[in-house]
Amino acid sequence: MSPAFDPRPWGATDLSPIYPNHRFDEKIGESWLTGDDGKVANGPLRGKSLAALSTQYGRDFTGEAANDSSRFPLLIKFLFPHEKLSLQVHPDDEAARRAGQPWGKTECWYVAHAKPGAQIALGLQPGVTHAQFEDAIHQQRAEELLNWINVFPGEMIYVAGGTVHTLGPGSIMVETQQQSDTTYRLYDYGRPRELHLKEGLAALKEKVASGKVIRPAPTTVNSTKNRRSMLVASPFFVVEMFELKEPQDFPTRDESGKSSVQILVALEGCAVIEARGAEPVTLAKGDAVVVPASMGEFQMRPQWTVEFLKASLPGMALPEPATRI
Repeated sequence: MSPAFDPRPWGATDLSPIYPNHRFDEKIGESWLTGDDGKVANGPLRGKSLAALSTQYGRDFTGEAANDSSRFPLLIKFLFPHEKLSLQVHPDDEAARRAGQPWGKTECWYVAHAKPGAQIALGLQPGVTHAQFEDAIHQQRAEELLNWINVFPGEMIYVAGGTVHTLGPGSIMVETQQQSDTTYRLYDYGRPRELHLKEGLAALKEKVASGKVIRPAPTTVNSTKNRRSMLVASPFFVVEMFELKEPQDFPTRDESGKSSVQILVALEGCAVIEARGAEPVTLAKGDAVVVPASMGEFQMRPQWTVEFLKASLPGMALPEPATRI
C-alpha cells in the first residue's frame, strides 16, 4: 500500500522513528495505510483504491468474515501525536445506526513507541455523569474528569465505541479500527475546529469496556524461533504480533473456517511475502501489505528478522477483550 500522510494540528514534522529520513514542513498527524481511499502501490492493480477492489471482487477480496463484502472492512494507520488530540468520542454500532451510518468506530492502539511519561486519556472517571462532563466541557476543565494513564511500548489499548478519549504527546501508535472516520470532537484546546457536542454527548457512554488489553504471554510457532503474540481479539478485529527469524506460512482462514483479508504492518526489519500466482512483495518497516482473502495461504520469509502486526476479521462471534485501566 502507498501511505497517505495526513496533516493535523497536533502532529509531528519528524516521522523518522517509523519512516527514516521523512521530515515534513507541515505537521503530520497520521499515516493512513488502508481504508477506502488507500491505493495499491505495486503489481497489475497499482493505483486502484481498496474501495474499488472491494466493490469489484467482493468476498474474494474482503473474505467471508466481512459483514459487507463490498466495502473494505478495516482502517489502519500510524498516529504521531506531538501535542494533545482533541477530546473526542466515536459512536458504537448502535449509535451509528441511529445516525444513519452502517456501523460505528471501535478501535485499538498498539504502542509502537513511547517516551517516558507519555499518557492517554480513556473514559470517564468512575461516577462521572453525562451532565457533569458536559458542565466540565463548558468550564474548560473536561480533562479533570478523565482517566489518564501512562503508556509503554508493546502495550495494546482497546477503545470501544462510545469512549471519550485523547492521546497526549510522546507516543507513536498503530491504530486498527472499524472502517469509519466518524469523530465527534467535544473539546479542542481552543483550536479553530468544529465541535460536535450534541452528537458526541449522545454517543458517549459513562461505562465502557476500554482499557489496556490483558493478554497471554507470547508463544513459539511450530517449535521454531518464531514468536506469536495475540494482542487483541474482539468482535470487530483480531490483531496479532509476529517476530519471525525463519520462514512461516499463514492461512487466510481462521479456526472457524471463514476467510478474511489480511493486513500486515511492519514495525522492524524486513521480509518477503510470497503467494502462489503472485509476484513477491517486500515488507519493510513502516510498510503495509494487504493480502486478499482468496489467496488461501501466503508465506513470510524474513530477511534476517522481521517484527510485524497482522490484522484480520474474526470468523466467529467474539466477546470484547478483558481490559484494565
